[in-house]
Amino acid sequence: MKLERYQKCSDIARGLKKADFVLKNAKIVNVFTEEILKGDIAVADGMIAGIGTYEGIRETDLEGKYVCPGFIDSHLHLESTLVTPKELISQAALCGTTSFIVDPHESANVAGLAGIDYILRETEEVSANVFVMMPSCVPATGIDDNACTITAEMMKPYLKNKRILGLGEVMDYISVVEGSPHMHEKLCLFDGKVRDGHAPFLEEPDLQAYVMAGISTDHECSAYAYAVREQRNGMTVHIREGSAARNLQDIVQGIVENHMSTEGFCFCTDDKHIEDIRREGHINYNVRKAIALGISPIRAIRMATIQPARCYGLQRLGAVAPGFQADLLVLEDLKGVNVLEVYFKGQKVEAENACPVHSCPKELKNTVHVKGFTKEKLKYTGSVPCHVIRMEEGQITTRDITVTDICQDDLEGNGILQKIAVVERHRGTGMTGVGFVKGFGLRCGAAASSVSHDSHNIIVIGDNDEDMELAVRELIRTQGGYTLIEKHQVYETLELPIMGLMTDMGFEKANEKLERMIRKAHEMGVPGGMDPFIALSFMALPVIPEIRITPRGIYSVTDSTFYR
Repeated sequence: MKLERYQKCSDIARGLKKADFVLKNAKIVNVFTEEILKGDIAVADGMIAGIGTYEGIRETDLEGKYVCPGFIDSHLHLESTLVTPKELISQAALCGTTSFIVDPHESANVAGLAGIDYILRETEEVSANVFVMMPSCVPATGIDDNACTITAEMMKPYLKNKRILGLGEVMDYISVVEGSPHMHEKLCLFDGKVRDGHAPFLEEPDLQAYVMAGISTDHECSAYAYAVREQRNGMTVHIREGSAARNLQDIVQGIVENHMSTEGFCFCTDDKHIEDIRREGHINYNVRKAIALGISPIRAIRMATIQPARCYGLQRLGAVAPGFQADLLVLEDLKGVNVLEVYFKGQKVEAENACPVHSCPKELKNTVHVKGFTKEKLKYTGSVPCHVIRMEEGQITTRDITVTDICQDDLEGNGILQKIAVVERHRGTGMTGVGFVKGFGLRCGAAASSVSHDSHNIIVIGDNDEDMELAVRELIRTQGGYTLIEKHQVYETLELPIMGLMTDMGFEKANEKLERMIRKAHEMGVPGGMDPFIALSFMALPVIPEIRITPRGIYSVTDSTFYR
């Protein structure tokens, strides 16, 4: 802190000068002592100058309302919200999230460094703190078909950027534990910084080897027992509650039932659609749900504030205390976590201050390059009996089941099985992987997406080849998006022209379209607890158990092999 600023704030703290702004008569959540303290909060130059009794040039009387620190999302992909970064931040900030730890590996897999630069540039001047983790796995694994490769050498210039906190989620755990020189070059490059993990269901020896490499966090826990294993190895667990992966209930219930300390736990959204954020909230939803499950309100707030701040070395964030940035939330009560007002650096965040949509660089559009696609590409040519992807409501994990016979009656009209395909869309290779899924339930149509983690090829599920072909051709036409086909007609398409990941039409219009499409997909048989497009988008990610599909075919994550 510069001396001039310190002198001003010191004078305010000691009552020698008026503060720029004072929140009067607050019930202040102290995340250090887990107390509720009554007093005023004096703010100067965007920083908290003192807690106690103060006068300000401007004052707001809170009349006994609660004040807590702004919430922190420990891990998210801005691209997965479907809207541009500034739009997402403007909406999530109104829910009380004032800090975001962003991993732009979705953009990087499509557009390389240009995608990372886009995320950095679009989050520079927003009413929130946006930090970035450098994508570690572009591509995610050696068998992925994405558009770009990012090496350790390419990462070096980004180390100078103060907003780059560390290395993003390390998904290729095999390269870590087997000592791949390329992977360990990246890990060493970020020595002394946070290295995020992605480690679902590792056996104990592999988990220990993974942690030994310096990876300190994980957001892939879907069960309490595994979260405990990770904590025993010194990892910080980010409890995820997004649109597709909803892991909070199982983990928090385990914490409560086993009287476990909440230290070492934080909250994240990972992938959450804009319509879910507007309906449920953002990190405030995670806090509210944790409280409803039995975590004390102050400890739930700690998990969303000081604990992630400490995890990522954000020394001036996460608390209502002198010297901390004045990122503050005014709450109606602690149990409901109803956010009444949000302050970022002492300035009130207003809905009308939402950032406008800016034009996207041309090189980040027209990224769908498919050659030679025909309905013939959708024919299944594998063996029978065959391995089938069993999808699960509320999870992005899958089960590997075997079906002894594939009958046409199973595919058409009754929702028992559907065909699934992934079409390579970056280099025009013509590769198309075809298999079968169970649990999606869609009848008399098809659904397709160019959001297909993490390589983002076109993925499609349907119960007949005609509708699947139409869905793929629709996304080629729009250069990315979500589309829903019913009885050989395009029901609706949400265009995502920015890298095939994001829309530039504005969140209001995008939200209206998406709500209609999701509602229609549920009418067509998709289970009510499943977000059809987010669930679809994870079926091609070959680092989450047990079975996936890529342009090369059906892949066993468990055995690290393709089925033929």
